[in-house]
Parts: sequence; structure tokens; C-alpha cells
Amino acid sequence: MYILLIVRRYLASATNLLHYLALKNLDTEQIKEELSFLGLLNIETVNTHVVSSLSICNKMLISSGSDSVLGVEKSSEDFPAHQNMDLGMTSLVQKAFNNRDLLLGKLQSQKMTHIMVTVGEEAAENNAHVTDLINSGTTSFRINCAHGNPELWSMIISTVRRCSHLLEKPCRILMDLAGPKLRTGRLKDGPCVVKISPKRNAFGGVISGAQVWLTLQGAGPPPAHLSPDVVLQVDGPEFFNKLEVDDSVKFYDARGQRRSLKILSKYHVFSGAGFMAECSKTAYVESGTSLYVKAKGRKSLVGFVVDVPPASQYVRLRVGDLLVISRDSSDEQELSPCSAIGAHKITCPSGYLFDSVKPGDPIAFDDGKIWGVIKGTSISEVVVTITHAGPKGTKLGSEKSINIPKSDIRYEGLTSKDLMDLNFVAAHADMVGISFIRDVGDIVVLYQELGKRNFLKLGIVLKIETEGGFEKLPLLILEAMKSPNPLGVMIARGDLAVECGWEKLGVIQEEIMSICSAAHLPVILATQVLESLVKNGVPSRAEITDAFNGRRTSCVMMNKGKHIVKAVSSLDTILNTQHSKPKAELKSLYF
Repeated sequence: MYILLIVRRYLASATNLLHYLALKNLDTEQIKEELSFLGLLNIETVNTHVVSSLSICNKMLISSGSDSVLGVEKSSEDFPAHQNMDLGMTSLVQKAFNNRDLLLGKLQSQKMTHIMVTVGEEAAENNAHVTDLINSGTTSFRINCAHGNPELWSMIISTVRRCSHLLEKPCRILMDLAGPKLRTGRLKDGPCVVKISPKRNAFGGVISGAQVWLTLQGAGPPPAHLSPDVVLQVDGPEFFNKLEVDDSVKFYDARGQRRSLKILSKYHVFSGAGFMAECSKTAYVESGTSLYVKAKGRKSLVGFVVDVPPASQYVRLRVGDLLVISRDSSDEQELSPCSAIGAHKITCPSGYLFDSVKPGDPIAFDDGKIWGVIKGTSISEVVVTITHAGPKGTKLGSEKSINIPKSDIRYEGLTSKDLMDLNFVAAHADMVGISFIRDVGDIVVLYQELGKRNFLKLGIVLKIETEGGFEKLPLLILEAMKSPNPLGVMIARGDLAVECGWEKLGVIQEEIMSICSAAHLPVILATQVLESLVKNGVPSRAEITDAFNGRRTSCVMMNKGKHIVKAVSSLDTILNTQHSKPKAELKSLYF
């Protein structure tokens, strides 16, 4: 029945997907080895064009000298043709490229794989950063609707569109709906103070001073090639206009300690100029701190530090700790490191957690960085014993993920927030990511909402991040193919690994790619791609090979970090450079 409702754009692809699923359900183990031995067919590689491959194999068997393969008689009849449908190899391979281009856009310069980067407030009105990302190889930008607001999103999108237009390099924008994902509640912000810390050796001696970027209020972050330890915004145009390299900027920190910043260099940026300075002693700087410069022959210069962001609050959890999760009764919760019974406390704004879990259920926080077991539940609280954390404890802060893999929580497909955000997304973005898709009912609700709003050109990305979503993926795809919207699938490995188990992730990833290949749909590979390079500037060996496997997908997504521009450039080289295959040197052998 599904095939009768598929739109024409996806009819051949849906038919091929059904052929692939039918072939997968057959016991082909015995015949697989002999077909491969005869050089006729590798059943593992026919998913893009099933009937065409089997038809060619059948014709080769007919013309071969062998009477049968493992006792299976040859048939002179070809596979039945499908009316008004081209299931040939060339046609179906082209459909895969067309569907990729429809969702993600056409690639330039003979590239084969898109690169998507997650961005946040660091990209708002920051032309330099976005320009560097695009020039390094970024072709799509992702915004997570779980963070920020329409005002911030508008600023980010305007910056991306402007830079993309000026560079004449088309970029698309994906906005992920927050979905029904469980998260920790928001802790009340800490004090507005920033710590400046020079690097020290094992004996406490200073190895190098802390690098501090001084910029005018509202001027944005430093150039991408700089990596300051601290950014200070200063209110004082005259102070900046007359500040010079080698000046010594004096100030008293929040403790009343006298400190100084040595101006090392000056840089011109879009919004004016900024200075890189060095601080050789530990200092705590808060908003309102006075900065002054005294020099011979010049009037004293004075500026004021402004807009120091509040310190992020967190609880540090260790193995054996008790954690009490309570219902969120306000937008921000006071940090309560320990209750009277010695348990750490956090909140969760979702009632699903308290209504569905039971003692003995495993629970994970922050994409599996922390694990625990539920010891007790009530209408308003869940008590957890921590079973896994870092050797020195692991921080758990605001709005971090909560996963309960063994529970039977029945989420709503689209939340009320998702429906409000969907209007903004359709008006400003090219694609919408649908989080925590679990069953066909979620797809039905989604397309009902899209139909009400006449959003038939908005690209749809199904994010597979639960076991239920993975198990029902073929049905989800077939249901989505009833609409003409451009369609793709994201392998969201963060939640997927926690929900399904680390050991299964590799097999699940392969199966998702095979199913999508049979459906001719673009795949976006996400989570921890070159993460060490993004965060620390140096990749691990395993990350390099993981990134190289991204060549098998249509797009690879990276998360933001300190070295993201360098990481994008490296990933672009890995994915899109046409290397000649290295060969081992074979010297003459003498016997």
C-alpha cells in the first residue's frame, strides 16, 4: 500500500528500497559465496540498484556453462519490468546525486562531500569567522533550536547569507528542532567574573603569560588565527584609539590585587582594531574594572571592562555520589551542590522523566560522559547513584542531555516549542532537522503540520538517534516519501550510541547507510568528527580514519570549537582531495 502513495519524485527510489528489504529478508548466505567465486555478483553492494544487478547476474548465469548455483536452477525469464519506471543502474545512481543536490545544494570544484558546521552566538554578526569557515570548505551551517532565540538565529543567518553571497560560495542552513529530548534544567548564572591564568610548570613557576584579547564593546571575537585565553571588552573609544604596542595597562582585579597587561600586537578587524596582550600573574576581572595607561608625554588613558559573561555553574559528580533530579519549578535554579542527605541536586523541566522511569533503570548524562542507576522515584524526584564518571569527577551543567535507554518513555513527536520554531525555520532556513523521530506517527504529524503551512519546499532531515528510530527507519523513509519535500537522514551518533549501546554503533551506522543508499537519500554523519582537532588542535589517529569514512556519506557535520576553522580545512582535504592510492614499493626479487 505504501508504494501507491509515494510521490513521483521518490517512486523509483521507494521501489528499490522495497526490493533491497526483500533481498535482505532472504537467506542468501549459501549462494553469496558461489556467486562471488564466479565473479558474478556481490550481494552486499547491490543496494543502490537491486533489480538491475540481479537481472544482469541472471543473464550471466544463463550464458555461463554452469547448470546451477548450489542447486538453484537457472531461469530464462528476466525480472518483470515496472511500468513508467526506470530502474536501470545509471538512472538510479543519478537519482542519488539529484536527491543530494536537492537537499544540500550542488558542490563546487568537483568536490564529492559537503561539510556542515554547527554555529551559535560566536557567528552572530561575525563576518570574519563565518568567512573563514566558508573559505575553509564549509558548505552548510547548522543551528540548534534548543539554544538561543529567534533574534540570535536571525543574526546568525543574516551573517551566513551575507558572507556566502560576497564570496560567491552558496551555503545552506539547517535548523534542528529541539524535539522532546530530556535535558538538565538551567542553573542560575554564577558571578560575572573571568579568571586570567598564566601557564605554570610543576613547581608553580610561570612558563608563559595568559593571552588576553582586548576589544571595543560589541566588536566581536578576535581573528580566527588567534587563540586568546580570555577576551575582554572595553568601553572607551579614546582609550583604544591611543593605545599602542608595548604599553602597559594597569588595573586592580576583583580581589584588589594590582595587575598589568603588556600590549603585544595590534590587529585590524572588520569593526576596527583589537589588541593582543599578555598577563603574567593570575587575575580575576569583573565588569566595571578600570584599565589605565600612564606614559611620558601622554595623558593617562582610562577604559572600563564591560559585559563579562556570568560564570557557568555545574555540579561535579564522582562514582558513588547520589544525584537528586527534581521537577523544574522555575526558569533558573539556584545551585545547590549538596542537600542535607549529601546528594547533589539538579532539575529537569520535562515531566516525562518522572512519569516513566523505575528503580534499576540505567541513566546517562551529557552524551554518556556520566552514567548512573536509578535508585528511587517519586512524583517530584528521581534519585540516582553515579556509576561512571571521570577519575577526578565530571562536571554536569545546564541544559545537558539525559538518556534513559531501557525506559519506555512515550514522547510527543513535535513539542509546542517545535511548532512555534517551525514557522521561523521555514521562513529563514533551507532544511529542518527533526529530532528523536521514533515511529511513523511522528512523520505523519510532521507532514500534517508542514501541509497546514504549505511548507512543501523545506528540506527535511530525519535525525536517527534512538533504537526505535533505527529499527523503523525503512518505514519512516517510505512515509516521508509521500511528500515532495527534499529528504535526508542524519546519523546522530551522540544520542544513538547512548540509546543503543557503544558496541552496536558501528553496525547500526553501516545499516543506516545501506538503507539510505537503497533509498537514494543523502546521509549526514554527525557527532565527534575530528573532535580532538576541533578542541585541542591535534587529531587522534582514529579520528582521521573515521573522517575518511565520511567519503561514503553526502555530508559530514562538525561541532564548534576553538580550532574549528583549522579542522574544517583538514576535513575538506580528507574528504575532497583526489589522492592517488599509495602503493607499497616492490623491488626486484632474486632467488
